[in-house]
Amino acid sequence: MSTFDPAAQGVPADAMRRLAELQPGKPGSIFTSDLSVNEFLLVREAGFQPIGLVLGSSIYHVGMQLGRWGKNQELETLSQAMYHARELAMTRMEAEAATLGADGIVGVRLSVEAREFGSDIAEFIAIGTAVKADQPAPGGASWRNNKGQPFTSDLSGQDFWTLIRAGYAPLGMTMGTCVYHIAHQKMSSVFSNIGKNVEIEPFTQALYDARELAMARMQAEAEALQAEGIVGVQLNAHNHRWGGHTTEFFAIGTAVRPLREDHRIERPTMVLSLDG
Repeated sequence: MSTFDPAAQGVPADAMRRLAELQPGKPGSIFTSDLSVNEFLLVREAGFQPIGLVLGSSIYHVGMQLGRWGKNQELETLSQAMYHARELAMTRMEAEAATLGADGIVGVRLSVEAREFGSDIAEFIAIGTAVKADQPAPGGASWRNNKGQPFTSDLSGQDFWTLIRAGYAPLGMTMGTCVYHIAHQKMSSVFSNIGKNVEIEPFTQALYDARELAMARMQAEAEALQAEGIVGVQLNAHNHRWGGHTTEFFAIGTAVRPLREDHRIERPTMVLSLDG
């Protein structure tokens, strides 16, 4: 079982009472889920039983950072804030799943919503469906990841079914973020480019560097989970409320592992039909 202490992770008392009603095997207990009908049936077909909807939330004040605005640079303080806020939400969602005795969480959605409490305040939300496997993983192993935590996955129910049927299992959602300031062009450059089709190389390099930092951090998280790879990667850019020259690049995907060390995916054979 996980070492998660839900109260220590900031899970409120009302959530704990809700989770107590969802305990598997409890008389009268029914599961809750944000899976579609098709997703629910495919998750069951894959050998997992939905237990309940689990969520985590963090309302976070993302402060300011001073810098030299005439150069391309990562705003490390803001990068750390955006990562930490999401990590708090994810950890609380995982703590709820662990309380239910879940093996994992499927269909995870991770979002950021601006709140009217202040211009620098946003709510970071993680929500998904906790599931429990009908059978242990091949060889009697646990479906949980190498940290003893329920796996997390943002794959759809259909993709989750395909992954399991192909002999792979999710380990966890891995993410990397980079908040980057893109330097303003000098006026001489602006005027010299008027009417021309020309690459603005400083902008290109800035965006390339920022995406590379986000991708590398996501990959490092997958390596810590001893994953074989990451599927379903999304690389998004968000300006939030910082203005046009400061952008967050956010990379996220599901780290996966083969269920057997000697696993190989069989290639389909092609059958040709020759008439007369």
